[in-house]
Amino acid sequence: MRPRWPRRVFAQVLLVHLLIITGVTGLAAALFLAPLGAQLDDQAERRALAIAQATAARPGLADDLLTHPPTPDGPVQADAERVRLATGASYVVVVDARGTRYSHTAPSRIGDRVSSDPAAVLNGKEWKGIAVGTLGRSARGKVPLRDAEGVVVGAVSVGIAYDNVHALLVRAVPGILLYAGAALAAGTLAALAVARRLRKRTHGIELTEISALLDEREAMLHGIREGVVALDRHGRVRLVNDAAQRLLGLGPDATGQPLDAVLPPGRTTDVLAGRVTGTDLLTVRDERVLVANRMDTADGGTVATLRDRTELEQLRRELDGTRGLTEALRAQDHEHANRLHTLVGLLELGLHDEATEFLTEVTGAHRATAEQVAERVHDPLVGALLVGKSAVAAERGVDLRISPRTRLPDQVVDPRDLVTVLGNLVDNALDAAGGSGGGRPRRGRDDGDDVPFVEVELQAQGATMVVRVSDNGPGVPAADRERVFTDGWSTKESSPHRRRGLGLSLVRRLAERYGGSARADERDGGGAVFTVALPEALRSLEGVK
Repeated sequence: MRPRWPRRVFAQVLLVHLLIITGVTGLAAALFLAPLGAQLDDQAERRALAIAQATAARPGLADDLLTHPPTPDGPVQADAERVRLATGASYVVVVDARGTRYSHTAPSRIGDRVSSDPAAVLNGKEWKGIAVGTLGRSARGKVPLRDAEGVVVGAVSVGIAYDNVHALLVRAVPGILLYAGAALAAGTLAALAVARRLRKRTHGIELTEISALLDEREAMLHGIREGVVALDRHGRVRLVNDAAQRLLGLGPDATGQPLDAVLPPGRTTDVLAGRVTGTDLLTVRDERVLVANRMDTADGGTVATLRDRTELEQLRRELDGTRGLTEALRAQDHEHANRLHTLVGLLELGLHDEATEFLTEVTGAHRATAEQVAERVHDPLVGALLVGKSAVAAERGVDLRISPRTRLPDQVVDPRDLVTVLGNLVDNALDAAGGSGGGRPRRGRDDGDDVPFVEVELQAQGATMVVRVSDNGPGVPAADRERVFTDGWSTKESSPHRRRGLGLSLVRRLAERYGGSARADERDGGGAVFTVALPEALRSLEGVK
């Protein structure tokens, strides 16, 4: 039956480490034991050869070989046995020039011819090695036996049983295994520590779960429409999903590069890098309005999410335009009804001359306002907005004025953006001049004009469109002139169905998208003046006067 691989990361890491340590320890032991056995064999062979050389050099051994017959009680056998017992050799055999044994551990074999050919040794050569003879496997050394004149008269063969050599190796194994076991124990403790640390770092998640989580993360990151950008502690892009690449205009090679290197300087880069703090931060990238949120990670990095609000902003603009048109129609309807009631009353009272004069005055005022707008504002959408806002202003008792310096050619690149900017500025000015500007007391007017008014000025300066809307309301305190452009900040109470503090924030975002600016100042004589510059908002003005 095939053993089951453990599922827990802790057990897998521990088992793998143990297998590696055991394998390495066994390999090291084998590599150590293999040369050790060869070294011991070589030492035994050299020892056998040395004993044979010492025996052959014994005085009188050659003479005893030549003068005495090969008998168990002869002098050669006695000398050989003394050497064998003194050195611990397995055997010491002395043979004559014909190969006849003169000594042997078994006396019955004395006088017999040796089993191996002694020709090489009798020719004067020494030999050592491992061989198998009548006494079994042994380490052997053979040397020639010479007389006083140096003539080879025989040979001496010494053997050390190989079992004895093997016993030396076996006796060395426990020590080797002891050191190997100590190394294995140390490795096991290290593996245990690594496994525990890995388990802590992975929060106890198993390997199969990690793989599944990675697959799910990849599917989620690249499947959602929200952009996700992850930065490390050094500000380098660690991860960017498909939606973020699309929203920010990044390429697939952005990963690993510093954020400032893949995005141009601007609010978007500052928001993602954390130089601008807050939640639901609005930023514009190319033509997209994005909402960004950041969250720090435990390793010092950051994960930023991006939501595309371009369509929502477009809907909001259309809603603002529709709301303005509705208010204008309602105001005109209300004003028209009042004037009709007045006209009917004059006719019923028989005041025909007064009725004619009233009707002439009303139609003349409307005609004058429309003609004034049409003369100075040549863009139809902007002109229609001003005419509609004049009706709303009239209903609220505010005089909407068009500055004599106003000149707007029909060269606006995107009239809807200009309508959004102008409509929000006029609405805020009407609230301030009409007395709904947050309850602040209206300042005294030095110009002697007690009528609440809002003045609109539109100027084309090259390709830049400058929008200036002023009123004689309570004005904006110096401390609040930047905060009025903050999303959600307002001096007016919010209604349940309409969120306050969006109009001026939208104005500034549109101005920044054009590369321009929006600011609030104090009007000479009291009140406030808002100035918005929109570079590149106009097409070429050649031929336009």
